[in-house]
Amino acid sequence: MFETSNREEAIKVKFPLKEALIGDAAFYRRVAMVVVPMIIQNTLSNVVGLLDNIMVGQVGTLAMSSVAIVNQILFVFYLCIWGSLAGAGIFSTQFFGKGDMEGVRAAIRFKLLTAITILGIASLILISFGGNIISLYIAEGTVEADRIQTMKLATGYLDIMIVGLIPFSLTQVYASAMRESGKTTLPMIAGMVAMGVNFIFNALLIFGLFGFPKLGVFGAAIATVISRFSELLMVVYGAHKGKTKYQFFKGLYRHFVIPLNLIWPILSKTLPLLANEFLWSLSQATLLQAYSIRGIAVIAAMNISGTISQIFNEVFLSLGNSTGIIVGQELGANKLVSARRTAWRMAALSLASTVVMGTLLSLAAPFIPQLYNTEPEIRSLATRYIMIVAMVMPINAYANVAYFTLRSGGKTTVTFLFDSCFSWLVPVPCAYVLSRFTNLPAISVFTIVSLLEFIKCIIGFILVKSGVWVRNIVSGK
Repeated sequence: MFETSNREEAIKVKFPLKEALIGDAAFYRRVAMVVVPMIIQNTLSNVVGLLDNIMVGQVGTLAMSSVAIVNQILFVFYLCIWGSLAGAGIFSTQFFGKGDMEGVRAAIRFKLLTAITILGIASLILISFGGNIISLYIAEGTVEADRIQTMKLATGYLDIMIVGLIPFSLTQVYASAMRESGKTTLPMIAGMVAMGVNFIFNALLIFGLFGFPKLGVFGAAIATVISRFSELLMVVYGAHKGKTKYQFFKGLYRHFVIPLNLIWPILSKTLPLLANEFLWSLSQATLLQAYSIRGIAVIAAMNISGTISQIFNEVFLSLGNSTGIIVGQELGANKLVSARRTAWRMAALSLASTVVMGTLLSLAAPFIPQLYNTEPEIRSLATRYIMIVAMVMPINAYANVAYFTLRSGGKTTVTFLFDSCFSWLVPVPCAYVLSRFTNLPAISVFTIVSLLEFIKCIIGFILVKSGVWVRNIVSGK
C-alpha cells in the first residue's frame, strides 16, 4: 500500500473494503500483544469487582446501594485522572513511535505533576462536601431509617476510599506510560496481584473470617486501599529495577525537567481531555441521579447491571484503548496511511467483538443477579437492565473506538465536543425531562437514553472518515 508522510495525500488514499476492514496475521499479532494483557487484567479486575459486589450484596440492599453511590462519585475522580494523563499520553505514544525516550520521560514528568494536583483538589472537595454529594442520590420518598443508614454507610465508605486515591493516581501515571509503549505485561501482573489481595481481604474484613473484625462495607473499602498500595509497589519496582525493559523510566527523577517548548503543547492537549473526562463522568453521575428519583431499588439494580456488564464490555473498551496506542504510534512514526487503515480495522474488530460478547451477556442476564442477597424485584429489574446493555453494545463500541481514534492525533478539542458536549446536550437533558416530567419507569428512560448514543456513532463516523485526526504532533516540523 502506498505510504506518505504528507497529510493531505494520506487522507485522499482510498482502501478496498476488505483491506480497510480485515488485517493480515501480522496486524492481529500486533493488536493481540497490546490488547490481550489489557483485556486479561481488566476482565479479571471486573470479575473480582463482581465478586466484591456480591459480597457487599450479602450485607444487604442498603449496603450495596451505598457502595454504588460512592463508586459513582469516585468515578468522576478516576476519569479526571485518566483525562489529565491522556493529553501527555498522546505525546508519550508518538514520542515512543518516533524513538525519542527523553520525550517520553518529559511526558511522564508532566503526568506526575498533573496527577498530584488533581489528587489534592479532589481530596479537599470529597473531605469537605462528600456527605452533601451523597445525599443527592437518596430519593425524597426514602424511609427515614433507610436514609440515615445509607448516609452512614456511604460516608464511612468514602472516608476510607479517599486514602486509596493516592496509590491509584501514582499507579496510573506509571501504568499508562507502560501501556503507551505497547508493553502491557507488568501492569497486567500488578493488577492481577492487586485483585487477589483485594479479594482475600474483602472476604476477611467484610465477613470477619479467621479472627479478623467483621466490618461490612468498611472492610470492603479497607481491602481496596490495601490492594492499591500493593499494585503501586509492584509497578514502581518493575519500572525502576536495575535491568528494566522500560528504558524511559531511567533518570526520570534525576533530571526532573520538562522542556519549556513542550509545556504548552502538552497542556493544550491535556486541558480539553481533562475537561472532557470530568464533564463526561459528571454526566454519567447526573444520569444515575436522574434514574435514582425512582428510588433506592433502581440504584441497586443498576449497580448489579453495571458490575456484570462491565465484564462483557471490557473487550470493546480495551480495543478502543488499544486503538489510541497503535494508531498513535503509527502517527508518530509518520505512517499516516497505515494509521488510517489501522483505525478502520480496529473499528471493525471492535464491532465484531460485540456480536460475541453481547450474545454472552444476554445469556448470562437471567442468572447472575440471582447471586445477590436482595429482593426478587431488584433481581428482575437488574436482568432487564443487562439485556438493554447487551442490545446497545455495538453502538457503544463504535462510539468508543471513534473517540480513541480522534484522540490519537491530538484533536482534543474535537473529542471534547464529540464526547462530553454530546452527553450534556443530548442524553442528560433527555433523562432529566423524562425522569421528572413523565411517569415512564426508570427502565424505559434508560432504554431511550441508551439508544441516543447512535447519534454519536454517526457523528464519530463522519469525523473519522474526514481524517481530521491524521496528524503527527511530535515531528518537530
